[in-house]
Amino acid sequence: QVQLVESGGGLVQAGGSLRLSCAASGRTFGSYAMGWFRQTPGKEREFVVGSTWNNVNTYYADSVKGRFTLARDGAKNTMSLHMNSLRPEDTAVYLCAARRTSIVDTMAIISMESRYDYWGQGTQVTVSS
Repeated sequence: QVQLVESGGGLVQAGGSLRLSCAASGRTFGSYAMGWFRQTPGKEREFVVGSTWNNVNTYYADSVKGRFTLARDGAKNTMSLHMNSLRPEDTAVYLCAARRTSIVDTMAIISMESRYDYWGQGTQVTVSS
């Protein structure tokens, strides 16, 4: 089992920045693709960004490309999401996820919610206009 805990959410004005963190514990040895998703009430969970297990490829949703940056620290089992130029439509609960895999995932795979094995509880991000 892998436990994921997010932190760093909060309230920020449009144009501002936030940094989210995801800490993994438990059976963290082995290879995991990691991702961030977000969810708002009444909507499906939306892919934000994902990183392949070897941290070679990182895929971003078009809606966040150029504004968000994913960083992984394998030694510390942590992952950060740096969010800049935030917009009101970025308001959501942000969840980190882990997918046990030994292959280099494509964007099609890494962006699929159903492909992930472990999820955090989420952290709320609210962007005011």
